[in-house]
Amino acid sequence: MLTPTTQYNKLSIIMTSKPMQTSKDNQNLDMPALTIDGLIEAQVAFMQQWLRTQAEPLSMQAWQWFAAQPLNKYVSADDLQQLINDWLLNQPMTDVIRKDIRDILHTIIYHPVNDNVPLSELVDDTQVQTLANYVGSHDQQRNILIHTLVGNETFADLLTQTLYHAINDFMETTLDKAGAAGKLMKFGRSSFEKATNRNLDEKLQAYLHRNIKDLARRAEANAQEHLSNDEVARLLITGWARIKDQPVSHLQTYLRDEPDNSSIDHIEASIQQSYNRLRQSPYLHSLVAASIDTWYGNHQSDTIATVVSSLHIDERAMTQFSTALLPIVHDAIESEWLTAHIREMLQAFYEQPNIKEGLALNAQ
Repeated sequence: MLTPTTQYNKLSIIMTSKPMQTSKDNQNLDMPALTIDGLIEAQVAFMQQWLRTQAEPLSMQAWQWFAAQPLNKYVSADDLQQLINDWLLNQPMTDVIRKDIRDILHTIIYHPVNDNVPLSELVDDTQVQTLANYVGSHDQQRNILIHTLVGNETFADLLTQTLYHAINDFMETTLDKAGAAGKLMKFGRSSFEKATNRNLDEKLQAYLHRNIKDLARRAEANAQEHLSNDEVARLLITGWARIKDQPVSHLQTYLRDEPDNSSIDHIEASIQQSYNRLRQSPYLHSLVAASIDTWYGNHQSDTIATVVSSLHIDERAMTQFSTALLPIVHDAIESEWLTAHIREMLQAFYEQPNIKEGLALNAQ
């Protein structure tokens, strides 16, 4: 690197040397001397032109140098932790980004292409086969599945209510059509409830509930005993086979797309609520810190090139990226702000006392 003194000495040699004058030199004797301001403007123009022609090779050389540096030379685990905390966890997602997420989800879910794409294009048959085999070959998962399908209490309660309403409607309809006998039966029912201080409807519901739950438990135990792993897997595969040829747009039937009742808005809001709760919890911060320590421990000695290669960023990708950025670089080189900074730097250089003194002596 040239020091100001070295630069000054070279400049002195150039400005003080007096080569033999030619006829062409004699013609230029009347030209005005180059002023400092003129010299600065000429250097500014030269530097801009030089940077324009060297922008592409300079960017690649910069990348090659940077890629060869080890990660731990410039980045520590604490730096990564602070970056993720300050930039991601400690900041809520902005309303602009949330709106973009909702709009993009809406575009994806309701895109016309979904009418012509089957669900099997999203999930491969081999994936379903693998999942079915996994569930079927693990007793605990198999029993959970059977309990969900057969022994679910919510299902038993729903079935109880359904049977109760069916029996009650049948009885009411039958008694209304029975004439005098029906009125007598209704009177008997009323007398029974007064005498026993119990509501017949409640007793009927309790009877159904008790027996249906008992039947559900028996069915679940019987299924867990006799339903083999292969049969469980077959049930999953058969269920998938029934829906895999339906278009992706079939999922829209489970969503609402009204201005004041949008399923996408509800889903996004629910995700945001969970995210905002988790990102502030010590639990998530502990997991993030442990994850960063694990990743950094695996890669701290790697070069930058090795680290980013996992993202398929190599010299070819950087060449394409550099080429795409060249218009921006050229505009920046020719911008007023960069020109002003270069001019200010050169003015500061020539304002140095030793440079000013040297130039003044050489001008004599």
